[in-house]
Amino acid sequence: MHTIDWVDGAVELIDQTALPGRLTVLRLDTVEDLVAAIQRLAVRGAPALGVAGALGVALAAYRAGDVAADVRRLETARPTAVNLARGVRRAAAKLPQGADAVLAEALAVRDEEIAASAAMATLGADLLAELCGQRPRLLTHCNTGALAAVVGGTALGAILELHRRDALGGVLASETRPLLQGARLTAWELGRAGVPYRVAVDGAGPFLMARGEVDGVVLGADRICANGDVVNKIGTYAHALGARRAGIPFVVVAPESTVDPETASGAQVEIEDRGAAEVLSYGHSAGEDGPADAVNPAFDVTPYELVTAIVTERRVIRLDRGERV
Repeated sequence: MHTIDWVDGAVELIDQTALPGRLTVLRLDTVEDLVAAIQRLAVRGAPALGVAGALGVALAAYRAGDVAADVRRLETARPTAVNLARGVRRAAAKLPQGADAVLAEALAVRDEEIAASAAMATLGADLLAELCGQRPRLLTHCNTGALAAVVGGTALGAILELHRRDALGGVLASETRPLLQGARLTAWELGRAGVPYRVAVDGAGPFLMARGEVDGVVLGADRICANGDVVNKIGTYAHALGARRAGIPFVVVAPESTVDPETASGAQVEIEDRGAAEVLSYGHSAGEDGPADAVNPAFDVTPYELVTAIVTERRVIRLDRGERV
């Protein structure tokens, strides 16, 4: 099953907010519904968002309403991940040629992401085996499997490839606050694949690295800047600091579509803040004054100096050896 696809004139996608309790497929036939699904994280993950953006332009083209406004809504539905806007712009460039041409381009985006997942799995597994030794114990953060990438995945795809080779010692999945993509989605995918894993709270990662329970960190990215800075789910920076202190590799696996040569560094990236409700809904209260305020950045920036290597479907970039994006 594809995480997201075009089926009989509409976008169908797995509702990631319903997992792991139930597997629900949404059928969306308006841009408004697709934008709402993107914003509430029914579909998420950089590669999947790129496909969603492109397919959304196809929806707009076939319905022939205010297409320009629809394109703007799609492009800005979530600001941090570069894939969404890139997928929208790529499909929108075909608008002068008609709706069929837009759909063909959107499906090409989908197919390229599927092919990229397969290539990243091989390159990523090869590098992790080289850097982390035989049967490494790996920590991963957020969700980077098929749910994030149509099929296969990015960092989780490399982990699954090691499992297929019988060369994986186990996985530590950080739960990923505040929406628990690791505990809900990564754990669900690992369990379905028969991969041995444990879930840990985000803050435990660096301590478990220091205690010698992790041989390497591997995760994805929502944007890779021209200098190698990595923008990814909040909590990534802390894991990178922990990996550096413990002296273990910190590897990013993400498709070329996530590399953004037009953004010089992470300092230039708009970091989405998802508001206080996602944090405070877990029951925190400030007593008589009512619920406390909260800050809820969805992403953080890991400086390139902390990144050992970046793996895409085309190349392995060893930042620790001075190679550059």
